[in-house]
This record gives sequence, structure tokens and C-alpha cells, in this order.
Amino acid sequence: MTNSTAKTWWATIDRRVNSPAGIRLLTSIFIGIAFVFSVLPLLRCLRGQNMIDYRAWYEAGRNVLAGNEIYFLRGSSEYDFIYPPACALFLAVASVLGQCGFILVLVAINTIAWFVSARLSARLANGERGQPNAWLYLIPSFLVMVSIWSNYHLGQPSLVLLALMLGAFASLRTKRELFAGTLIALAAAIKAFPVVAIVYLVYRKYWKTAASLVLTLIFLLLILPAPFRGGFDRAWRDLEKWSTGMLKYNARGVGQRPGRSQTWKNQSIVGVANRLLRHIDIDDTRPPDPPVYVNITEMKFSTVNAIIVGVALALGIVFLVAMPPRQLRTSETDAAEFALLLLMMLMLTPLSYSYLFSWLMFPFAVVAQRSFTRKAIPWWTIAAFAVFLLAAPFPRGAQAYGNFFFGALILFAGLATELWRDKHARRAINNAVSSALSS
Repeated sequence: MTNSTAKTWWATIDRRVNSPAGIRLLTSIFIGIAFVFSVLPLLRCLRGQNMIDYRAWYEAGRNVLAGNEIYFLRGSSEYDFIYPPACALFLAVASVLGQCGFILVLVAINTIAWFVSARLSARLANGERGQPNAWLYLIPSFLVMVSIWSNYHLGQPSLVLLALMLGAFASLRTKRELFAGTLIALAAAIKAFPVVAIVYLVYRKYWKTAASLVLTLIFLLLILPAPFRGGFDRAWRDLEKWSTGMLKYNARGVGQRPGRSQTWKNQSIVGVANRLLRHIDIDDTRPPDPPVYVNITEMKFSTVNAIIVGVALALGIVFLVAMPPRQLRTSETDAAEFALLLLMMLMLTPLSYSYLFSWLMFPFAVVAQRSFTRKAIPWWTIAAFAVFLLAAPFPRGAQAYGNFFFGALILFAGLATELWRDKHARRAINNAVSSALSS
């Protein structure tokens, strides 16, 4: 195929995909896939099979309705439900419908969140260029399809968290700072780690957003549960029990899942560093099964923690160096900045399993937009995706060595470099304009 033939072929495909008929086809494909993803967990429930994480969510909601304790030990030492108390309150509403009705509500919410995430990813990545290219909806979702399926299969809310975070970013772009803080607080009330975004908000001097986040979180964690939990004392006790049980980290692991937090499934810097630098069983096996190790050296727990902190600080410094000052910001640089923030959160949160990497939908949308604009795919994007793909032929081995973490790290480094170049290019343009005007 000659170059001109290839260009003609691509132009034809692109025109058809972006036509009204093409958009309708993409919408139909989305509805079909979402329907299949939604039906499979429902069929498991109807057949009385394992509900996986749906079970813990459902039982937490029923415990709230019954006035029972939310946090109690499973077996001898672990909570059955490990999410913030406000999350249990949200789940109580859907749990009145019974197990299968509960799952129906959750998969419907996941589908809405997927649609919203795809739409916001495309619009944020596209910036002020008008209607996004249809490929911006298709490519990012396709690249993270396995992670999207995991959310439906397991009953995880990562797509909901992504939709809330992207909604917050879109609100910041349109100067609705109070609403942005509310959305991040909702995400943190479901799973705690999005609260770390407050560091970014404070650095960027989004004071209203930071205040809104804190006040909304106080409302969701203490004030809202009080009438349903028998007063503020019990709402406070729920929060205290959750924080005491979850906010701990030692040589055994993290929170209420110490063994699992260091297995091959955890792709955060905490899990990867401990597996590779300490003599730790990556399967959390029980006798008579033999333990499995992948460590390349054997360091003290304190030394590993120092390395983790060092990596986190290095990522933070790179982020700060790449970020443009307020006067040089554009919709394009903001998109890259928001993508870098999500990548940092993925890598640095203590527990980061494969389903959470559905968040890569937005960074991939940003990369796709830049590729369309510059008519070239950055080499580091190909490298990152190749690392992610290692989990296909070697699902356990690749993740044991942290392929999702290192793939995200490559994406982070590439996007940070791009953002840094954008900053200096825009500064050079502004200096040239100033010089021309002064002369």
C-alpha cells in the first residue's frame, strides 16, 4: 500500500467514523457492550453464584438499614467492608431492592459513569477545538476495556470515581470551583484516596474548591450519617473504626488486607516496591502451597519505605517542574496536567488493582488528541502500551513485576516532558510577542 493510498484509506475511514451514521454505530456498540457487561453479573446472582465484591457492598448496605455495625471482623482480624462509612450509607438505598436488584442498580450506575467518563475525557482532551473527534471516544475506552470489564465483573466503582474526578476537572475549567470540590468529596466518600487531590488544589490556589472538598467531606462523613446511625456519636464511632482499621501500614501490608496488598495484583508503588525489594510471597499462600517470590534484592522494610517516599517526591517534583504558571495555561496544558494528576494518584495510592486502571481512559484520550494534532504517535505511548500488554500473555508474571505501574510511569514521564515543552514553547512565543511590541 502506497503512502497516498494509505492516506486516502484513512481519510475515508475517519470520515465514516465521524459521520452521523458512524456516531450512531459507536453508540450502538457502546450500548451492546455495556449490556453484556451488565447482564453477566446479574446472571451470576440469578444462578446463586459468587457475587464477588457485590456481596460485601450489599451486606454493608443491609447492615446500615438494620442499624448494625458496619465494621466488624471477618474471621479473626479483617473487616469485611473496608470503605468509608458514607459509602455504606449510599449502598443502603440500593440494597432495599434485594441482591439482584442491588446489582442491577450498580451496573446501571457503572454504565452511566462509563458514558460520562468517555464523554468528559474526549471533551477535556479536545479543549477548545469544538466537537471532539469520534476517535477520542473510541480509542481510550478500547485501550482500557479489560479494566472496564473488571469493574462490572467484580463490582468495583472505579468508573464512578473517574467520572467524578473528570467532572471536577471540567468544573475547574468553567470556574465552578465549589461544584468541583463537591465532586471530589463524593469520590473520597466512596473510596478515600481521591482526597489527596487537595494537595494539587492548594498548590494551584483553588481555595474555594479545597474548602468545598473539606466541608462536603465533613458533611458526608459525619452530618449526613447521623440521623441514620442514631446520632453523631455513632457516626463518629463508625468513622473512627474505619480510620483505625484502614489507615495503617507495616511490614505485613496495608490496612485490612495486609497479605493481599503485597500480592502480584497490587500495582501501586507500595505493592511493587515491597515485592521487588523484599522477600515477600507474591501469592499470600497458605500451607501446603509453596510461597512465590520475585524480589531482585532483599532490603529492610525501612529502606524500602525510604525508596517509596523518594519516588513519590521525585514524581511530585517532576509534576511541579512541568506545570506551567497561571499566565501560560491553556486548555491543552490543563488536560495534560489533569492526566498527570490521575497517573500520580494511580501509582501512589497504597492499593491500586487492575480495575482502577480504567482511569487511564483520560490520559489515553489526551495522548490520542496530541497524536491527531501532530499526526504522529509518541514513541513513549507505544512503549507504555506494550508494557501494559504484557499482562495478556503473562497475566500473573507481568503484574508480579509491576507492568501496570511501570506502564503508568512511562506515560507519566512522556506526558510530563510534553507539558514541559509546551510551557517553554508558549513562554518563547510570549517573549517574542513582547519583544515585537516593545520594538
